[in-house]
Amino acid sequence: MNDLTRRGFLKYGGALGAALGAGGLSTIARAQEVLKIGVVYVSPIAEIGWTKQHSLGVEAIKSEFGDKVALTVIDNIFMPQDAERIFRELAGAGNKLIFGTSFSHGTPMQKVAPRFPKVAFEHCSGIVHLANLGTFEAKYYEGTFVAGAAAGHMSKSGKIGFIGGFPIPDIVGPANALLLGAQSVNPNATCNAIFLNSWFDPGKEKEAAKTLLSQGCDVICSMTDTATGVQVAGEGGAWSIGYASDMAKFSAGKQLTSFVLDWTSDYVGAAKAVAAGTWKPEVRWDGLAAGVVKMAPYNDGIPADTKAKLKQLEADIGSGKVHPYAGELKDQDGNVKVASGSVLADDDIRGMNWFVKGMIGKLS
Repeated sequence: MNDLTRRGFLKYGGALGAALGAGGLSTIARAQEVLKIGVVYVSPIAEIGWTKQHSLGVEAIKSEFGDKVALTVIDNIFMPQDAERIFRELAGAGNKLIFGTSFSHGTPMQKVAPRFPKVAFEHCSGIVHLANLGTFEAKYYEGTFVAGAAAGHMSKSGKIGFIGGFPIPDIVGPANALLLGAQSVNPNATCNAIFLNSWFDPGKEKEAAKTLLSQGCDVICSMTDTATGVQVAGEGGAWSIGYASDMAKFSAGKQLTSFVLDWTSDYVGAAKAVAAGTWKPEVRWDGLAAGVVKMAPYNDGIPADTKAKLKQLEADIGSGKVHPYAGELKDQDGNVKVASGSVLADDDIRGMNWFVKGMIGKLS
């Protein structure tokens, strides 16, 4: 039994009934009885979290295509050397659309994609694009800004706690936006940040959350693949903010909201394009307006007028009226990074490697 099989398959057979276009990737897809799709998860599929939300995208493909697709789903692939081998084996096995679901999958996909030019590769959290490698990402910072505003309204200490998996731009940027959202309500708010250097380490996350509580933080947000931060915050009587999935059931009634990720449009859209022979590498980066980022129901403990303000903030960010990274913005050392009247450019948002003023912690 090879390693792919040992890790487990989800397969769905049938015939590809729709007529497909000619040329490029479509030539490969049309020759198959079914459209074969491979998906690689960075962590185990749990009840909630990052990988759970990607699994919902896969379920959406199944619902849309039924027996016209064959899906191979492999979980818990984090190390680059493992990922490269898995992506290569999936492409060699005839999958014509392959998804990677973590920033750590980037280099492996960039190595494998050129070897299989008629396979479509889709990388979530990717920043490099090739002739057959596209990327999709969420504007997490829009969700954390709104959640931060909720924290600003509800925090008594003015101290927010943030737990991140790794100090990469996808995490640093949302952490900054969390504090900026809180500061839009309470200009004196601060945020203590701890990085685990792991996406999935409940033990380490528990200790981090306890440390933040001991530092006086009364709202905790975790960007990891567990609900541990939410649980520990609730047990300690603090508010929490969930990530990726709605984590209210784990919060002892103390979750303010979650910024939920809905990848359905990315998964179904890519599958439809490959099946139709129209797929091309794209850079997709969507947020509240597109519904890729959604705010979970606000806690009943939040006053009605505050909920209304948060709902309006969601709408204003979605319409572009409010930008979470509008200047003036200073870094931890007091240097002006964004001038008053300006907003941080998209490329700078996606490469953010500095903390805003009021963040307490290090990026190394």
